[in-house]
Amino acid sequence: MLKSLRGDDAVGFYLRFPCSPTVFPFPESTRMAALTQDQIAQRLEQLTELSVALGNTHNIPLLLEQIFRAAKAMTHADGGTLYRLSPDRRSLAFDIALNDSLHLYQGGVSGQAVALPEIPLFQPDGQPNLHAVAAYAANLRSSVNIADVYQTGLFNFSEMRKFDSAHHYRCQSLLTVPMQDHEGELIGVLQLINATDAASGAVHAFSATDQRFIEALASQAAIALSKQQLLLQLQQLFEALVNMINIGIDEKSPNTGHHCQQVPQLTMLLAEAVHRTSAGPLADFRMTERDRDELWMAGLLHDCGKITTPVHVIEKATKLETICDRIQTVDTRFEVLKRDAEIRLLRRHAQLNETDAQRLAQQLRQELAQLDDDRAFLREANIGSERMSEQDRQRVLAIARYRWLAPDGVERDFLDTDEVGNLNIRAGTLSEAERKIINNHIVVTIRMLEALPWPRHLKNVPEYAGGHHERMDGKGYPRGLYGHQMSVQARLMAIADIFEALTAKDRPYKPGKSLSESLEILGKFSLNGHIDPDLFDIFIREKVYLDYARQYMDPAQIDAVDESRIPGYRP
Repeated sequence: MLKSLRGDDAVGFYLRFPCSPTVFPFPESTRMAALTQDQIAQRLEQLTELSVALGNTHNIPLLLEQIFRAAKAMTHADGGTLYRLSPDRRSLAFDIALNDSLHLYQGGVSGQAVALPEIPLFQPDGQPNLHAVAAYAANLRSSVNIADVYQTGLFNFSEMRKFDSAHHYRCQSLLTVPMQDHEGELIGVLQLINATDAASGAVHAFSATDQRFIEALASQAAIALSKQQLLLQLQQLFEALVNMINIGIDEKSPNTGHHCQQVPQLTMLLAEAVHRTSAGPLADFRMTERDRDELWMAGLLHDCGKITTPVHVIEKATKLETICDRIQTVDTRFEVLKRDAEIRLLRRHAQLNETDAQRLAQQLRQELAQLDDDRAFLREANIGSERMSEQDRQRVLAIARYRWLAPDGVERDFLDTDEVGNLNIRAGTLSEAERKIINNHIVVTIRMLEALPWPRHLKNVPEYAGGHHERMDGKGYPRGLYGHQMSVQARLMAIADIFEALTAKDRPYKPGKSLSESLEILGKFSLNGHIDPDLFDIFIREKVYLDYARQYMDPAQIDAVDESRIPGYRP
């Protein structure tokens, strides 16, 4: 009966009798004899060894290749292919193609793409594709074992025939096995071609024992692969959640969000440079791939606590800014003072002779000019700088003592205590209270990260991320750690955090500094106990600063750097 089936008739037969997973167009007598006990024991040992290997492999392409090569070796197959289910689950994509006789090796870890089209799992009308043997096995979750593909009309082997003709090859026996995980979900399809006799090299059919072993291997492999994919998905989910936090920070402060993306990049550039170092105090520092993942994750999360920092503090661009910039209110008061001065003149003008009136008008012009000058001064002072002089601070106090008539009719000092305190900030735009709020982000970061049940390979993330504001001399925060109490990773992240902040041109409170100016400041930090001088040496010597600048800095900021003049560095 099987011999007489062709094309759609054969498909209909197997749809009606799906419980028969194996296709044999030849009589039972043509199959190979059963394996010996020693051969079966050897295969069982191979399965056991593969099981151990699968449990220790986290590289999915390598995992697939181990599966495929084990199946090929177990059955002495001349070649075969391994298909992966496409992301849209509508086709099978060639993942590995291997043939010993043709010296063909594509896909897998070869680095060479498989030059074969995908096999659709569905026909144009939406019905399952049961004409291609791999699609048939995938759709029906059924193994297919054919003794000679040229002697059967059960499937469409036109592409295989073209391949054979082009490469002067003869595909004869074929074993196609679906790979399903523990939930019955299709992972892929394993297909082997031309089982050969180990001694003579003659091609023969895959035996029933071959099939059962490959089915067991495929099932075991699919579960292992599914596990790795699940782990990868969990990792991707976790990274997406981290990015979601950074998006939240970015929405509050686009500048801080940019910082959250670039500090990890610079951290890894410096870490790789330290990893390459073979001399000096850090010659023993080395990283595995897991160490890199851990450090990268810490970099992404190093400022996650800023999600709780008020927007008006993060984005405070001027000294008087809260919800809005209060310099506009101060401007209005100057207009009131100027108006009052003009009113005083007008009231006295009628009682004065022409000479006194001219003198009074001149005094008014001088008073108005002084008020305009004071207003311009406060506007400048409001911007903030790296260092406000004591003379300017005293001038703020003098202006604060001007008197003005408020809308409620009460005469008051021109500036209130809060305004004086903010305008007299010595450096930057943050008051002491606001700086404490900003600094608290690292306390929140540590609390957030220490509350998570980190897996063993990420257990150091809280320490790495939580230490980037500590200093070598113990004057950092929040814990006041000394350099020897900090990991190398935390110390190098501190350098990355500072350098990114110095060079960033998108801060609302300052322009981005040039490359040479940033290195000069960082060099001084290496001398005064702020950052690790050994890491700073590598930062300069290995040109990490230049790699970062070329990737992330505005070209206008990248000026010529004379390394011999950088403080704390000896070429």
